[in-house]
Amino acid sequence: QILMKDALTIQVDGVMYYRIHSPVSAVANITDVHSATFLLAQTTLRKVLGTQSLAQLLAGREEIAHSIQAILASATEQWGIKVAQVEIKDVRIPTAMQRAMAAEAEAAREARAKVVAAEGEMNASKALKQASMVLAESPAGLQLRYLQTLTTLAAENNSTIVFPLPINMLECL
Repeated sequence: QILMKDALTIQVDGVMYYRIHSPVSAVANITDVHSATFLLAQTTLRKVLGTQSLAQLLAGREEIAHSIQAILASATEQWGIKVAQVEIKDVRIPTAMQRAMAAEAEAAREARAKVVAAEGEMNASKALKQASMVLAESPAGLQLRYLQTLTTLAAENNSTIVFPLPINMLECL
């Protein structure tokens, strides 16, 4: 388990491939080369990941693995060990944190949807304002719109609707 920079506790599985290129150095400089290499890899992984946020880890696994490999290679060189490759295999986040992150992502999506809806309403109100200005400039246009509305209402549900029609409405026609 590793405590990340953003205070999340995660579990990370990593793999290190190494070989002993100098058996004499491996025996002379360290008691148990395999245990020491394992512990060094484990502490280096914790140290490097402790300076990263979860987002940085997920976005830059390969770069982080290369940086860990460079640190391990320089530290194990005196032991006669060549670190060939380091990989970060699996990153596990606690279930409660996964739920919290999913809820946060959902809230962000809802916020973006509300912004889009608000922008749509604003554009619609601007179009209505512009239409009302056009209708205000032409009295015949307003009367025509009134008659179109009457036609639309009359076509619905095959019912008879009686509307008072002011005489001045017919003057422009």
